[in-house]
Amino acid sequence: MTINIPIDEALIEEAKALASQQTERDIVEEALREYVQRRKQRMILDLFGTIDYDVDYNYKQQRKQQ
Repeated sequence: MTINIPIDEALIEEAKALASQQTERDIVEEALREYVQRRKQRMILDLFGTIDYDVDYNYKQQRKQQ
């Protein structure tokens, strides 16, 4: 898919200096991958404290039954 959007040239040059990729396309793709990964991690972190668990659950006992 081709998308033409204006991106700050100084930002692209700074990203090129930090990354192993040298093309603008590679830089943008890597940035999008990192964005998606961080959003997924945030969704997982948002689950902390929302799931109830049984304090009496004995996982070791489950192992013996198999």
